[in-house]
Parts: sequence; C-alpha cells; structure tokens
Amino acid sequence: MSFSSSPVVSLRDVTIYQDVNTILSNVNFDVEKGEFVYLVGRTGSGKSSLLKTLYADLPLLSGTAAVAEFQLSKLRRKQVPYLRRKVGIIFQDFQLLSDRTVADNLSFVLRATGWSEKSKRKQRITEVLMRVGLDAAANKMPHQLSGGEQQRVVVARALLNEPVILFADEPTGNLDPVVADGIMKLFQEINNQGTAVLMATHNYEIIQRYPKRVLKCESGRVLDSKVEEFNLVNGY
Repeated sequence: MSFSSSPVVSLRDVTIYQDVNTILSNVNFDVEKGEFVYLVGRTGSGKSSLLKTLYADLPLLSGTAAVAEFQLSKLRRKQVPYLRRKVGIIFQDFQLLSDRTVADNLSFVLRATGWSEKSKRKQRITEVLMRVGLDAAANKMPHQLSGGEQQRVVVARALLNEPVILFADEPTGNLDPVVADGIMKLFQEINNQGTAVLMATHNYEIIQRYPKRVLKCESGRVLDSKVEEFNLVNGY
C-alpha cells in the first residue's frame, strides 16, 4: 500500500504524563494515512495516556505532535471539537447513552458536531449502521443488543464524520474470541477503505492472526517494530 507524504499522526520528542508523573519519554513515531498500527504494553505502561494525548483528552506538555494536521502543542480548548471531528474514538466500555435508541445515540453525536439538517443526519446514520452490519438495529435500545452489537454501534459512532484515523482503546477487551474476531474483521474492512487505525490491545492472538506494525510501550519508551526488532509474547 502506498502512503501519502503527510502522516496522519506525527510525534517528535514527546513526553507522556500520567497525572504529574512522566510515563513515556522521547516518543517519536508517525502513522501514515491508511496505515494499521497496534499499540501494546503491560497495564500501566502508558498506552491509554498516549491515546488520550493524541485525541486531546490529556494536554501535550512536552515535544511536538500533529494529529489530522492539528498541532497539539498549540491546540486551544475551543479547537478540540474540530480535532475530534477528524478522528474516531472507540472505547472498551462502549459509553453508549442507555436512555435512547441506537439512532438517537448517533444523532446526538451528529448534532453536537454541526449536522443541523434532520434528513442528512438520518441518511448518515443509515449509512454507518449498514457499514457495520447493523442496519436493522436503529430503533433498538443499547440493552437490547449483545456486547458485540454494542461495539459495532460504537464503531459506527466513530465513523460518523468520516475520520482520517480511528483511535481504539482495547476494543475487543470485553468480547469473547468469536465476537472479537468479527470486530477485527470490521476494522480490517474500514482500514482497507483508507481509514488509518491505531489500536491498543492486550489480545496477542489477534496480533498473530492479523499481523501489522506494532508500537510497544515498555520501560518508559515506545518501541517500533518498523525501526527495531523486539520480542512480542503473550502478556508482553
């Protein structure tokens, strides 16, 4: 696959903090447009803090980083929603609103990101639900769906604004192996259509089944399988 010259994520000499503690230092890597990259490491190694920094949930205090052409070190609070429109964020615990239907969950996000026309919102919701194989679930409540179906709704939600990259934090962590494999195949399809993916995972079997480039948080550093060899074993 050929990539354009402008990475969708680029970090140089970045330090990642957890509260006031330095957790990762001298972080340097790019994610190219259309690339799929795993982010691994033991619990507490800095994976989630790194992802949160990339989608501006945590401030970038040291180094330079660009995500979807936004400079994080210069990002003002009022600009964060504009960054979030360019990226999709997928959580392990779904974070769906339990008091409204699938369609209303998605419509809530669209309204919040500037989709003012009801007919266009409805059309976009239909498009993303079809893309994740849930076109019949629009009027269901989240509790009426299985865990795998709820995660597909979360993926659909992340796709609403046609992001250039998906940040996925343990998206298969609460799912059984068969359902997790279905979610991974969905990620593969989305990636093959041109959306970059940076996915934090503890699932070694998935990495074996769908081998891609790996970034590993270890001992305060981020190792890159594209740059250096390192052992990747279950548990890391």
